[in-house]
Amino acid sequence: MLETQAECIVLLEKIRWNGKPICPYCHSMNASSVKREQRYHCNECFTSYSVTVGTLFHKTHVELPKWFEAIRLIMDRSREVSIRQLATEIKVNKNTASYMISRIRDAAYKEPDFLFQILKEVQDFT
Repeated sequence: MLETQAECIVLLEKIRWNGKPICPYCHSMNASSVKREQRYHCNECFTSYSVTVGTLFHKTHVELPKWFEAIRLIMDRSREVSIRQLATEIKVNKNTASYMISRIRDAAYKEPDFLFQILKEVQDFT
């Protein structure tokens, strides 16, 4: 399982951008890395962005390893995961678990390919 935020960001960059950052605002590939913040600065539109912009992970304070584990648990077709179960398994409160389930289910409809790529990669690590 991916255990650190940095490992998860590297995986997301591989899935979304194939290693080459693309600005989600102007779609430019002309960006500079801001290493200590794990972000990029677009040299075309001068905005700052991370790999999570425009995804289900955008503007959340939950660490990516917990998100990845939640995706694995929720997308496992062999069982239904309750809010309380998810909260216990990934160590978040029930309101956060409910929010995460909602976002994951929404992403399953809006961006299923992205979600299944994450699921495949997470399963490869387990």
